[in-house]
Amino acid sequence: MDYLTNKDFYKAIWRWHFYAGIIFAPFLIILSITGAIYLFKPQIESVLYNDLYYVQEGEHELAPSHVIEQVKNTYENATVVSYRPSDAPNRSTEVGIVLDGKTYIVFVNPYTGDIVGKLAKEDKLMNIIVKLHGELMVGTVGDRIVELAACWAVILLITGLYLWWPRNRSLYGIVKIRFHEGKRVMWKDIHSVLAIWLSMFILLLILTGLPWAGFMGDKINQIATATHTGYPSGLWDEIPESVVPTKSVADVPWAAENMPVPESKQNGAMTIPVESVIQIAKDRHVHPGFSIYFPEGEKGVYTVSVFPNLPQDQATLHIDQYSGEVLADLRFKDYGWLAKMIEIGIALHEGRYFGLFNQLIGLVTCLGLIFIAYSGVVMWWKRRPNGALGVPPAPQSKKVMRIVTFIIIVLGLTMPLVALSLVIAFVVDWIVIRRIPKLQTWFS
Repeated sequence: MDYLTNKDFYKAIWRWHFYAGIIFAPFLIILSITGAIYLFKPQIESVLYNDLYYVQEGEHELAPSHVIEQVKNTYENATVVSYRPSDAPNRSTEVGIVLDGKTYIVFVNPYTGDIVGKLAKEDKLMNIIVKLHGELMVGTVGDRIVELAACWAVILLITGLYLWWPRNRSLYGIVKIRFHEGKRVMWKDIHSVLAIWLSMFILLLILTGLPWAGFMGDKINQIATATHTGYPSGLWDEIPESVVPTKSVADVPWAAENMPVPESKQNGAMTIPVESVIQIAKDRHVHPGFSIYFPEGEKGVYTVSVFPNLPQDQATLHIDQYSGEVLADLRFKDYGWLAKMIEIGIALHEGRYFGLFNQLIGLVTCLGLIFIAYSGVVMWWKRRPNGALGVPPAPQSKKVMRIVTFIIIVLGLTMPLVALSLVIAFVVDWIVIRRIPKLQTWFS
């Protein structure tokens, strides 16, 4: 039997496509809207925080230590945790502080030492957008829902391609939108044509976002670390290392997140000033725009990191707080092949890699995904019978169900969270609904 053209197999795929679409369409729309906003982070923040970001250019910048002292005098109970030198003549300097248990960014005029203003880190618009995009503002549960929606979006693309496949029709007839054959046909064409033309971009957007996911992202990072395809092992074997991952002490590129933080060698010396750290970063040609994170405790280190538009310019440095010795210097060239691919993918995902062109491609993809999800809901609503959900008919062939079960197992092995959701859906669909007449009527 040719299962690819079997009617029962078609029914089974259509049924799963329907369930996934109805359940996850709202989440995909939220992800698309927040993603589209975040693509234009540089432009939006430049407007929103113009008064904080930009200052009148002066002749001579004050010493960083003096700037930090100004902040300490202004906020006496604060702890300084980071420092970002201005990277342009008209750009303010940013000093990160913790005050009353909350992290703030203090913006300082590097020429006069005047405090331009402060902003709670968690209150920045783009940080709110990221939390909404990554975890729906509800923590771990939201993170898992977002990851599940992203994984199911891949399945929707695959099943949608199967349902779209022309079979006995010409390709020409389904790559155009039929506006004059009724609204239902029009919405069906909008749904399928947009999905086909944007499928590769949508898939790229999903796959490049998964490294951030709480479950799969952690597994990917563990695999990269274990196989030495993330950050390379053996480069700093003679340096005493803690068991603390770098991501717990600084905001660093994905490839450096799990790299153990080296320890400063205690020798009774004074901690080097931040000016020395800045000079070390400049001597090592770290891309402008880097941030410096201050040591935590006697064995802590200065950490320098930078997120330029091009991943090839990334850098993560750990510097001994007493001697100024560079204990680790991780660059893109040092990454394993998997980390290089993921970092390039992240830059594409955020719209940074090709500048405005990258942003516009991402915007079109996000808007397309919104219309695909919306048109799918409209199609369902127009074909939904009164008093019923309008679920596509279930297949009757046991052989077809065995094939579908095998596909489910394969998907489950690839995406564990999908496996869990499939088991739940299978139990509800095949055991609960089919045994309760009222539910059977509703889910028909």
